[in-house]
Amino acid sequence: MQTVHAQLQETIQTLYRKAVDADNKLDQLQQAQQGKFAAIFSQDSGFRSHSKRFTPYVQEITEDWQQLKDMDEESARQALPALVAKLQLALETVTKFQQSLK
Repeated sequence: MQTVHAQLQETIQTLYRKAVDADNKLDQLQQAQQGKFAAIFSQDSGFRSHSKRFTPYVQEITEDWQQLKDMDEESARQALPALVAKLQLALETVTKFQQSLK
């Protein structure tokens, strides 16, 4: 499980850097009266957060990861797929957003 946590930490750090860059670009778009939407992810995406920026979702993923680290191994194994799904969705979405700006 130690290897899993190390990989999660590395992936979350990568996601955080991408999210900060994406949020800065979203701020620029909003100032230019572009990028009008209610939230990045829909209510049924699995996220508790509801935001027009990426960093609140990264914070939620980080909180979930911290909780996972405090669980016993069996509980952690059960909770891991949901965390990985959120992480994957966030990474895919922020990457697509960045590619759409090029």
